[in-house]
Amino acid sequence: MKETRGLIGSKVSAFIGTSLDGFIARTNGDLDWMSGPGGRADDDYGYNSFMSRIDAVVMGRKTFLKVLTFETWPYQKPVIVLTHRPLRIPARLCKRVETMSGSPKNIVDRLAKRGLLRLYVDGGQTIQGFLSVGMIHELIVSRLPILIGTGIPAFGPLPKDIRLKHIETRTYPGGMVQSAYETKSARPSSTIIK
Repeated sequence: MKETRGLIGSKVSAFIGTSLDGFIARTNGDLDWMSGPGGRADDDYGYNSFMSRIDAVVMGRKTFLKVLTFETWPYQKPVIVLTHRPLRIPARLCKRVETMSGSPKNIVDRLAKRGLLRLYVDGGQTIQGFLSVGMIHELIVSRLPILIGTGIPAFGPLPKDIRLKHIETRTYPGGMVQSAYETKSARPSSTIIK
């Protein structure tokens, strides 16, 4: 029987919450400003729907260490932590979390070969790194109605402008505004699957 090959493309998405002045966390990494008055406690703001179409989560080391402080582990999908240094993963997560290093394209292609085609990239530096090389295809930004003055910026310097195509904007009780965009300059990442 003749071997068939198909070309499979990956889709890399970012789903982030920011203060109105563009920060994803306080300088010390604290997210306390994200909870508080406004919004409904029973609304996930589209997050569960977003996660239902994701195969794996790719995050930076700092984001992983922050998520470890949460009461419960929030991910049912595989998590890949990007780091160049050894990282101790708690025994309870060893089957769901792994570490990896490499360029964004290398990471996306390696995961695609394993069938993990729809990736959620999280963490300020990780998102910025993937954006700077044109590897983010979809960007969902939820702007909360709060100014925190200083913190970790959602976006940083870029080698060139990144044009976005607006897909939709939703508003929520409490004042949060969520916009979805496609990036016009995203590079296709593909691998040949045998």
